[in-house]
Parts: sequence; structure tokens; C-alpha cells
Amino acid sequence: MTDIARLNDLDPLKKPVNTLAIIPQNRKITALGRKAYNVMLNLAQSQGVEKDTYRVPLSEIVSGIDYGSNDIELIKKHLKAMATTIVEWNSPTTGEGTQWTVCALISHAKIIKEKNQNFLEWGYALPLRQELLSPAVFSKLSIGMLSQMHTHAGIVLYEICTRYKNVGRTARQPWRWWLPVLTGQPKSEKQDKIEFRFFKRDTIKPAIAEVCAITDLEIELIEYKDGKSISDLQFTVKPKMQASLPLKSPPQPVDLSIVSKAIELGISEERTDELVSKFGEVQVRQGLQELEFRLESSFPAPVRDPYRYLKAKLSGTEKKVEEVVPEGDETLSRMESEKRQNEIKDSWRDEWLRRQKEKVVALIHEQSDEQVRELEQGLVLHLEVKDAHPSIIKRLRTNGWDHPLVRHLMIEFFARGALGDDWDKPSADELLNIASEG
Repeated sequence: MTDIARLNDLDPLKKPVNTLAIIPQNRKITALGRKAYNVMLNLAQSQGVEKDTYRVPLSEIVSGIDYGSNDIELIKKHLKAMATTIVEWNSPTTGEGTQWTVCALISHAKIIKEKNQNFLEWGYALPLRQELLSPAVFSKLSIGMLSQMHTHAGIVLYEICTRYKNVGRTARQPWRWWLPVLTGQPKSEKQDKIEFRFFKRDTIKPAIAEVCAITDLEIELIEYKDGKSISDLQFTVKPKMQASLPLKSPPQPVDLSIVSKAIELGISEERTDELVSKFGEVQVRQGLQELEFRLESSFPAPVRDPYRYLKAKLSGTEKKVEEVVPEGDETLSRMESEKRQNEIKDSWRDEWLRRQKEKVVALIHEQSDEQVRELEQGLVLHLEVKDAHPSIIKRLRTNGWDHPLVRHLMIEFFARGALGDDWDKPSADELLNIASEG
């Protein structure tokens, strides 16, 4: 059985209720870290509770990096964080769950290279292993949907709200209870000074929008007041009439390509996670491409701070959107509905394009070694004509077309020659076929 076929056969993730509202005690939990943890837990559950150690190819956990380079340090950093991040395990319903526990996310991790392939081995702390791998009370999550989400708050809100899908609403909790749970930030003096209006604007509203756009849930916020101040929060939960496309998508490794590219351009992982949470993966990925080209030029002046430049670029885009659709406008509800429908249609198109690219990659693999070398030489010439970044051409010559920074360029280069200029444009019937799978 192929790796993809085996991943497709995985059951939904059974996330124990005690792990839904985890509160970190000593360091932030990032969206990428939580997604990777969910993938690892899903794979461990498929292997059985009787094991002490779990083992899979590292490529099943993460993708989008060069495993033969220093990028492996990025993986080690996440694994170190999982093994050293102390969390308080809580159910989102007060009093639910059999026990309260403080423990690390994983007990240990090891990366082993065998036959030019990296494998990951890891384990869980004994007090939690049985509950993690064979939980009695759990939230049944689509690992495919989780792989489509971008923000820590959105991921956590989806996990919690799924637990209450058949109840209709989550438990009611003080809004400051939700603060560390959704942000993934340890409690601190700085957090104590955060006002609810900023928490709602920066964390809650984007998380609700993400859950409603990507998952099979419709959720809304309920606010409770104590006098004039907001005291407690609760979320209503309704299943959608038809699940969004990601429900049918196979579970995907966590894509670290954005973080890898950002680090290469001088932006730390923490700041990249901050930008992705605020602006989304698509905008940040496009912004990084613009930043890369901008760094090559000293006109009108050299870029002194890549992070500030990228943030200003992304903020400019956000500002234009806000000017077009001011909050409180009577048409906002209609426009949000249209936006959600467009996002669903975009997900159909993205799924079609993903499958189309898989077909193109399969065609490339069918070529002989000599034909592949000719393709790579042709792509080098094409990139030189296009004045591509020298580092990309160097990667192609050194690592071949399947390097994460080059792969998409070869797919497009080969597809245009083999399938035509419209290779990436689906017909209405092809999109309809994708939609019918939802």
C-alpha cells in the first residue's frame, strides 16, 4: 500500500476532551506546532495504544523543506518545543474528563536517517498515553480540515466546537479563560492587560471566519455581560447542510515551506507565524515572493529590515480591503456570504489543481533519466531568460527539479509543453465533478 493510500485509510482524529483546551505554561504553541502534533497523534492512534514508540517517515509529518540541508533544524526546533512545552490539559467543559494533568506534549523524539530517508520516532508520557491513543471521551476531528487551517485560534475553535456539534453550543466560560486557550500563549502580566475588544478583533473574529469558511461547522459568538463589561463567552454550533471540500481531502503533512522561505529571507519563524495568523498563507506566500525580488535590488534603497518591509506590504493590502468594506456597512453580511461562497469555489479549484499537479508529477516520473536531465537543462535556460533568482537556479542544478523551491516551476514548465497553456484552468464540468464529492 502506498503512503498516500495508507494516509487516506486513516480514521478521523479522536482528540481527547482533556487535550482540547490546553493551556501552555512556559512557551507559545504555534499553529504549525499544533497541526504537526495532530498529524502525529492521528498516525500514532492508527498504530495502536500498545506501543511505547511510534515511527513514520518524516515526510508524512512535514513537507516543503529540504531534508538534506539546515532546514532539518527547523523540524528539530518544533520537536524540541513539543518535548519541552509544559501544558495544562483541560476539557472545555468544567468538570468534564477523568483527571487534570500537567505534562509535555510528547515525551521524546528522534530523527533517524535510513537509506536516504528520514524517519521520526516519538512517544508520549505514560500518564497520558492511554487517554491520548484510546480516549473514552473525545472530539472526532477531520484531519483533512485541520490541514487546511492557518491560525492557532481557528484550529482550537474548530476542535472545541466539533465536540459540541450535537449539543448546539459550547460551554460558557469567562472570556479570560478563552484567551490563553485560543492564542496558545502562556498566562502572563502582558496578557492580563489585554482588553476584550482587542482579543475579539485580533483573535476571535478571524478564528470564527476561518472555521465557517473551511470546516463543516457554522459557529457564532455569544457574549454575556456583567454590568457594562463582557464577562463570559459561548459559541453556538451548527453543522453545515453540506460539508466543505476539505472533509474529503486526504490528510496532508504540515507545510513548512513558508517558514523555510521566510527564514531564508531573514524573518524568524515566530514573526512568520504572526504574519500568517493575521494575513493568511496565500498573502504571506505572495509577499515573500515580492520580498525576495525586492532584496535583489538596491533601488530605491536597500531593504534593511525584511520583516518590517513584508509587514508594511501586507498591511497596505489589508488597508485597501478595509476601505472598500467598512465594518458596520449594511452590505457587510451579504458580502461576507458571497466571500464564503467564493472561498468554497476556490477550494474546488484548488483541489482540482492539486490533482492536476499530481498527474503532471506522475508524467515527469515516467520520463527516463536522460529525458529528466534534458527537462532540467531546459528549465535552467527558461529561468535564465526570465532572470530568476540565482539561488533558485543553483538549487535546480544542485538538487534537481524535485527540490521544494523548484518543484512548482518544473511542474508549470513541463505542463505547458505537454498539456498546453491552459493546463491549470479547469472546465466548469471538472469543477462540478469536484463539487459533487463534497
